Amino acid sequence: MTFHYLDSADDPRVSDYTLLTDVHLRKIREPAEGLYIAESSRVLRRALAAGHRPRSFFLAEKWREDLADIFAQYPDVPAYIGSAALLEEITGFHLHRGAMAAMHRPAPVPLPDLLAGARRVAVLEDIVDHTNVGAIFRSAAALGVDAVLVSPRCGDPLYRRSVRVSMGTVFQVPWARLQDWPGDLAVLRRHGFTVAALELTGDAVGLDELAARQPERLALVLGTEGAGMSEGTLAAVDLAVKIPMRAGVDSLNVAAASAVAFWELRPRD
Repeated sequence: MTFHYLDSADDPRVSDYTLLTDVHLRKIREPAEGLYIAESSRVLRRALAAGHRPRSFFLAEKWREDLADIFAQYPDVPAYIGSAALLEEITGFHLHRGAMAAMHRPAPVPLPDLLAGARRVAVLEDIVDHTNVGAIFRSAAALGVDAVLVSPRCGDPLYRRSVRVSMGTVFQVPWARLQDWPGDLAVLRRHGFTVAALELTGDAVGLDELAARQPERLALVLGTEGAGMSEGTLAAVDLAVKIPMRAGVDSLNVAAASAVAFWELRPRD
């Protein structure tokens, strides 16, 4: 392994890591260049364990020994080292969780392959807050959701904030971006899924009532923050389901609601 020591924030070799706090720039560059950023040693290890390929490593000298085993596994991948101040100048924030890595994006998984054998699927409609996307993935991984599908306008699960909030669980739960929305919900139905929208409607059934039915295969659709589920999506699902509320509270944050629903609707056998 060859380590490259940085002395300038303008070094073109670390252009993957520049302006990471600029949301607009990352939305343009990451999908177009086929990369994403794994931030923190724990997240980096989870990405590698999932089979993702590193493009480069980026760290302060003090983390070099902690990641010696990783560098030994990838001797041909460049590792760039700089002072804490220089790394902060390049990325726009203080890096205090170990190393970062620029990672190659994995090839998309075909939807039929993703659904094969799955019993519980989460579907995210236009959830644009990357913190919520990451939190939903973390709950999905912890509570037995087999796959996550995201609508065309949903936030990117591999955006830096999503990856960080999920603690790297976006690498553990298979996911795919749908192309035809809400038309692709029909694909779920053809695969034997009951499609339920987590939405407060006049005819929504209680979460416990749907859980008691124990559908063999269930896809739970979660709507965007604020506006909620679109009319087209509500028309395309089999039913709406709600979390009973108390004390005049009519809703939960979508990430919190997902955790409640994933737990209650888990397979019981």
